[in-house]
Amino acid sequence: MATSGAVGAKSGTDAELFVQCLATYSYRHGSGKEKKVLTYSDLANTAQESETFQFLADILPKKILASKYLKMLKEEKREEDEENDNDNESDHDEAES
Repeated sequence: MATSGAVGAKSGTDAELFVQCLATYSYRHGSGKEKKVLTYSDLANTAQESETFQFLADILPKKILASKYLKMLKEEKREEDEENDNDNESDHDEAES
């Protein structure tokens, strides 16, 4: 079982290198560079904009205000309601034919 410990240590090292690479890239390309800090926004922007880190976009979403999110939900619901109304009108027109 000594090999599983070596594999675990290797995986830990790989994870550390990955996090270091993500942090370095985010820091260099982010806005926190002027303040000498790495921010969540820097990480989220990296996930959204870098093809290499795109797979993290769901894990590191960009922050939005709750009010903007609620507004988006209302707009989506309104659009769905309009689509349903249009579908119902089409069904009604077909029934009359």
